[in-house]
Amino acid sequence: MKILLVLASVCVLQAQNPMSKETKQLYTAVKGYILKSAEKMPEANYAFKPSPDVRNFGAILGHLADEQYFFCSAAKGETKDTKIEKEISAKALLIAELNKAFAYCDEAYNSLADDNGAMMMKFGKGERTMSGILNFNVAHDFEHYGNLITYLRIKGLVPPSSEKQ
Repeated sequence: MKILLVLASVCVLQAQNPMSKETKQLYTAVKGYILKSAEKMPEANYAFKPSPDVRNFGAILGHLADEQYFFCSAAKGETKDTKIEKEISAKALLIAELNKAFAYCDEAYNSLADDNGAMMMKFGKGERTMSGILNFNVAHDFEHYGNLITYLRIKGLVPPSSEKQ
């Protein structure tokens, strides 16, 4: 009887995919924060950078778009190299490219489940699990969202994650 309960519990957890569900929730949150930040910052401030040795606001968004393709193509078993950061600086175009990049990543996150997250994928010169690649992407997105927060605050704007709900 105990074995049946344990097996039933395992089946329920597998159906719920608790680990991959949390990864997807974090990705969805940071994606929203980044897109809202891109909309919130006036285009006149897209060239703003608080120090000469860092990316400007628009370049961070371009970098994030490029990196969505880098991480998610690896998680999908593909290779995709883009140059959005180097080629696009206008607000409307960057937002459009970010939306495309996130849509590309949505496919990877939608295919993630607890049972395939441990699958080894080619990543750079080595390998990582599918889950590890997508978690790395979430961490990278949050890292650069932190940059966007600073730029927004310097310009007197409230970051999306700090807005009253």
